[in-house]
Amino acid sequence: MSALAQAMALLMATFNKYAGKEGDKNTLTKAELIELLRNELPGAGVTEVDEFFSMLDGDKDGVVDFKEYVTFVTALTVLCN
Repeated sequence: MSALAQAMALLMATFNKYAGKEGDKNTLTKAELIELLRNELPGAGVTEVDEFFSMLDGDKDGVVDFKEYVTFVTALTVLCN
């Protein structure tokens, strides 16, 4: 498997690991997103959660779907590069 395919699989697996614990398996609630960030990016420090969650929830439906999650990961990757 190529490095890109591995990265895509990891991205999907990480989302699926946290999504659906509190509801829809295709979305992250605020609590699920916080758990994901704390466990997967431990040095990031989760502050201003409400504002951050609101920023990620582009369609303002109260959850972060996979597309919104991928947009966040992409932006974070660009910042790190």
